[in-house]
Amino acid sequence: MMEYTELFLRGVQEIAAQLDRGGLNRLIDVLTKVRENSGRVFFLGVGGSAANASHAVNDFRKIAGIECYAPSDNISELTARINDDGWESSYSNWLRVSRLNVQDAIFVFSVGGGNVEQAVSINIVRSLELARRVGASILGVVGRDGGYTAKVADACVIIPTFSEEMVTPLVEAFQAVVWHMLVSHPKLKMNEARWESTLALA
Repeated sequence: MMEYTELFLRGVQEIAAQLDRGGLNRLIDVLTKVRENSGRVFFLGVGGSAANASHAVNDFRKIAGIECYAPSDNISELTARINDDGWESSYSNWLRVSRLNVQDAIFVFSVGGGNVEQAVSINIVRSLELARRVGASILGVVGRDGGYTAKVADACVIIPTFSEEMVTPLVEAFQAVVWHMLVSHPKLKMNEARWESTLALA
């Protein structure tokens, strides 16, 4: 057990050292432009990445002052769309109702980034195809080779694979590391988080 703990923490260190700094800065630049243009950011994720998307919506709205949403946050609409229309179109049809447009951005959190050939996260792929058609920006924090997200993104950070046995936990963990870095970056942060704001009172 101690060996696994040590290995996991070594993975955290190595991945942090290898993260693409240029890609991180491109994410910041695109998000800054979206906010300047009064655009919105739609966070897309599945499974644990959907939970990360929900958390990111909170942080980007509250700390960065960007209008954000995640289709997975409305379980009633999401399950109705899956039941009536199917999984593949569940996110893209939601985005159509939200009138996704050229001012907006899609931000994908995904372990694999979506892959048509392997039939993985097709709902994300369909959403990205819609984003391309309407001219919305595409962002991503993804694992493995980045999948379809990395192929079409304007800015994308691929979390390096440290161990095949730890891909999912480390990618999803670093999604949180990356979005917390983004919202706290001086170019994006507009409001202090609670504990940082209390320092001014000390």
